[in-house]
Amino acid sequence: MPLLKEHYYTSDDYWNLPEHCRAELIDGQFYDMAPPGLGHQRLIAQLTRIIGNYIASHRGDCEVIPAPFAVNLDASDKNWVEPDISVICDKSKLTEKECIGAPDWIIEVVSPGSRKHDYSRKNMLYLEAGVREYWIVDPDKGRTTVYRYEQDAAPTIFAFDQEIEVGIYHGFAITVADLLLSKV
Repeated sequence: MPLLKEHYYTSDDYWNLPEHCRAELIDGQFYDMAPPGLGHQRLIAQLTRIIGNYIASHRGDCEVIPAPFAVNLDASDKNWVEPDISVICDKSKLTEKECIGAPDWIIEVVSPGSRKHDYSRKNMLYLEAGVREYWIVDPDKGRTTVYRYEQDAAPTIFAFDQEIEVGIYHGFAITVADLLLSKV
């Protein structure tokens, strides 16, 4: 739900939010981000670790960055998001405080308050911005929905105990259930 309506907000408004306030700016409207829970953060830490280890072991050029990190998806003045995990392969998009342009791979871990936002609003935003792959990891439902936008295919839904091939990396697969069992 938007924090404030009846006004169009811009990048200046986004960067001038109070430090304690986490929000995303989508189509000129602010959306509040509730603090994540421990399980949510543990899963993000595990995913970040396994993706980062894969990239490092294969001498990859991509960088994995967990939230909070500002992403200006389409280099416009109206869309600033903080994906749970961003994998960015074009390092020219990175500055010390932000990513300007679409990451190659985005992962969102669903929280009770972010369900509609992650499945609909962000899905369309990521598609239109040119994200190559988008995963919605849903602990309440025990499944991951994978969108491979480059392939222009229907989303694929995987149970947590199923292996998911990473579309942007051939030969790399993740089983979410394995990550839930281990601690960082």
